[in-house]
Amino acid sequence: MARLNDNYLKLKAGYLFPEISRRVNAFCEASPEGKARLIRCGIGDVTEPLPPVAIAALRGAAEELGSRATFRGYGPEQGYPFLREAIAHGDYQARGVEVHASEIFVSDGSKCDCGNILDILGPDNRTAIPDPVYPVYADTNVMAGRTGAMTDSGACEGLFYLEGNAANGFVPPPPAGEKLDVAYLCFPNNPTGAVATRAQLQAWVDYALANDTLLLFDAAYEAYVQDPALPRSIYEIPGARGCAIEFRSFSKNGGFTGVRCAFTVVPAGLTAAAADGSRVPLHGLWGRRMSTKFNGVSYVVQRAAEALYTEAGRAQTAALVRHYMDNAAILRQALGQAGLTVFGGENAPYVWASTPGGVPSWDFFDRMLREANVVITPGAGFGRAGEGWFRVSAFNSRENVLEVAKRIAELRP
Repeated sequence: MARLNDNYLKLKAGYLFPEISRRVNAFCEASPEGKARLIRCGIGDVTEPLPPVAIAALRGAAEELGSRATFRGYGPEQGYPFLREAIAHGDYQARGVEVHASEIFVSDGSKCDCGNILDILGPDNRTAIPDPVYPVYADTNVMAGRTGAMTDSGACEGLFYLEGNAANGFVPPPPAGEKLDVAYLCFPNNPTGAVATRAQLQAWVDYALANDTLLLFDAAYEAYVQDPALPRSIYEIPGARGCAIEFRSFSKNGGFTGVRCAFTVVPAGLTAAAADGSRVPLHGLWGRRMSTKFNGVSYVVQRAAEALYTEAGRAQTAALVRHYMDNAAILRQALGQAGLTVFGGENAPYVWASTPGGVPSWDFFDRMLREANVVITPGAGFGRAGEGWFRVSAFNSRENVLEVAKRIAELRP
């Protein structure tokens, strides 16, 4: 008899975004008029066309595959050297940050890598995740059998929660008096839009080095950091190469959500403890995992990602980021004028706002859907500390964002 992985049965009520889709679909069936007016500001999917340089690179690479002389089959699982070198220089070395091309592993998504990294980590680590935060961190630990049951509040037994709140600006500090083995950090944060300062990240690096903690740093939205004083990589912080893995993506800066390309940085000297107490480099283990379970990102997609590092590519991705950040400013202003407490929207494409009167976030989701015909994301879906808050995505057309701002202003108290 085949046995299933019972850990999946611990998951409560489905993943956040399928639940949003279920409620939206039910609303559309019940209200054809509302369906016609519906504007989606929930899921953080891009809306604008790919940069022209990426389209040209896709076409050019596809043409190469039409000739036996330039045809390519399997590529290196870690990524083609041309892209790894472009990333190392363009994202790190040009900014004075030490990252080498050999330390970069190209993949089809940072979401995938944030879950797959568990393959090389032991099952008994004391692991911390921010709250609120992107659900994939908690859910993949549950699926891998690294937690106990999920409680009615949505918390996972066995995980340590780093609470973000209005008082700490949704940037939780290292836990005093607690020793963690692994800690996920996400900056700019999804969903709150908060970004840690250099001092705040230095506190985390110092904590990690003192406690032998591995930091899993999700920097998928680093391109949206507008303030030059704020760090865009954990490796800008002294000591981070000795305690951190970084995840990045082309999904939001290059519009690659449907094209799929990302990368993970594993420094060559970063180690973790084996059962016998010896120290083992994680770089080689991640490389072994990639070569066993992954055949690499397609050649044409990697050429498109490489094109983003050209002078024209940088200008075009900067224009995309500017479009979405201007949207975020419009949404942030509208929510603030509605009397809500607002975070984010200044160095991230998400605006995080309090629900009116502190009503439950799913209740406010339903109200926005019903009365304004706008889809938002309820904060409770990102963790217990997200209750009483909601996220609005700036990934949309300007026309839609201006209409959403108008509807927010017209929403009844």
